[in-house]
Amino acid sequence: QVQLVESGGGLVQAGGSLRLSCAASGRTFSSAAMGWFRQTPGKEREFVAGMSSNIYYPDSVKGRFTISRDNAKNTVYLQMNSLKPEDTAVYYCAADIDPINYGRNYYRLTTYDYWGQGTQVTVSS
Repeated sequence: QVQLVESGGGLVQAGGSLRLSCAASGRTFSSAAMGWFRQTPGKEREFVAGMSSNIYYPDSVKGRFTISRDNAKNTVYLQMNSLKPEDTAVYYCAADIDPINYGRNYYRLTTYDYWGQGTQVTVSS
């Protein structure tokens, strides 16, 4: 059974930092492309960061967020710095186990095969 479990969310003041972790189990994800998304109530889930052989960010987080992975631990991280109130959301990690076309489709929800349950990040002003 494949599982992705996020952790590290919480409450932080604007300008602060958090590091999210996503631990994968049930199979090896070293060849998978991994992504982070976020969602607020009433809005669509949006792409935040993605990693295959390349790394992708939307403009909204570029320069503030950093995705990384430790394949030995089967874990992906999202370091979030200079947080803003508009970063408040539930953050999800996701895995694309066959990332042949990942470079064209990294931002699409349907690209990913597995999803975590999400972790809440709240940034106070």
